[in-house]
Amino acid sequence: MGGAAVAAFLLFLIARFPAQWASGALPRGIDCGDLGGTIWSGTCGRLVVNGAALGDLGWTFHPLRLLTGRLSLDLSLSRPPGLARGRIERSITGTVTADNVHADLTLDRTMLGALPPGMRGTVQADLASMRLRGKRIESIRGQIDVRGLTDGKGSLIGDYRLSFPGGPGEEPLGRLSDLGGPLEVQGTVRLTREPGYLVEGTVAPRAGATPDMLNGLRYLPTPDAQGRRPFSFEGTY
Repeated sequence: MGGAAVAAFLLFLIARFPAQWASGALPRGIDCGDLGGTIWSGTCGRLVVNGAALGDLGWTFHPLRLLTGRLSLDLSLSRPPGLARGRIERSITGTVTADNVHADLTLDRTMLGALPPGMRGTVQADLASMRLRGKRIESIRGQIDVRGLTDGKGSLIGDYRLSFPGGPGEEPLGRLSDLGGPLEVQGTVRLTREPGYLVEGTVAPRAGATPDMLNGLRYLPTPDAQGRRPFSFEGTY
């Protein structure tokens, strides 16, 4: 009887393990201003990663998935006025998968430090699935929209869509297109094994292109008969 009582108490303690007790185990560079709930279902208020304030994070842990060798969490990130959510799993081999990821967030240098100063917009993502090994994206299916993109002077750059159909292939290939604005853009984005990316396509000005845009286009190769200029750039991350 006493053993059953102790076991019941331990199960209760594990189920109610306060999230604050795990605060000392947070990786370096990650800070939670306010930890609440339990390690199974909790919140991290005022999440800061490497000095960037990302918002409030919530999670629900699925312990039964451990029986299949996977660590599984439902995550949600509130970053007013935006929100992101999805399911993240990590296998014992180190592969990370993300399923049913939906996001509608403000795009600025807080989110993406590589953006030029003053550039802003919103990013809307609907990803059915994504698989990563380390930093390399091995597969991805879904689309990402960037809307209302403006430069540091407040000039509209336009709306753009990046679509990944999924399917076989060692280097996922996505289609890049504009959704309206001062620039007509068509191209592809290949996620390479380095890990990195290769972006290729064509761009042409529309009515509304600013003098700065027109001047920038002159540095690209000679346009074709329709006024489209080829472009290509690549990088690693």
